[in-house]
Amino acid sequence: MNTELDLQIACEFDNLPSEAQFALWADKALSQYRDESELTIVISDEAQSQQLNNDYRGKNKPTNVLSFEFEAPPGIDIPLVGDLVICPAIVLAEAIEQEKSFHDHFAHMVIHGCLHLLGFDHIKSEDAFEMESIEKQLLAELNIADPYRDEI
Repeated sequence: MNTELDLQIACEFDNLPSEAQFALWADKALSQYRDESELTIVISDEAQSQQLNNDYRGKNKPTNVLSFEFEAPPGIDIPLVGDLVICPAIVLAEAIEQEKSFHDHFAHMVIHGCLHLLGFDHIKSEDAFEMESIEKQLLAELNIADPYRDEI
């Protein structure tokens, strides 16, 4: 693996994926675009997710994943890509609502967040199509079903 992961569990939650799973998922996304990466994933509770989402996005509710891209100062070349903050309570609720496996949906959130750290977004429809296509391909390589299969 070319990705160094710092996994920080900031809340208690049953049935979290293993550190090895998080590392595999992050590496799957990041190694497509970078030879070497460093990433922090924080597993947060709903209160922290809501606070960060409000502070940084102006949305006063918890969310599944937040991405905080690291930009090195000019002339500094380090492999740090940034931080992901993932709220397992939201991931679980979405997985149940969408009738997906909890761990499969977690994999999607890690890959989705990593793509944001690499500069991908889904604001414009053509950008969303590109990002979702990459997500589907990477998840398929992990034997995880298309997360957008039920969307019209």
